[in-house]
Amino acid sequence: MLSRISEFFVGLVARFRSESGQALTEYGLIMALIAVVCMAALGLIGLAIAGFLDDIAAELGGGGA
Repeated sequence: MLSRISEFFVGLVARFRSESGQALTEYGLIMALIAVVCMAALGLIGLAIAGFLDDIAAELGGGGA
């Protein structure tokens, strides 16, 4: 009887120590962070390119928007 109780508690502890779901969650959070950083970088690059093209249009006499 004692061995069955012991097996139950060992199985219960092993169930809580499983980290497979935790690793998947961590990968998901890292991917989300990478996506946010990429979106911010592309936004800043887009603004820099727009400013550069506006300068070119002004030099050519197009007036720009």
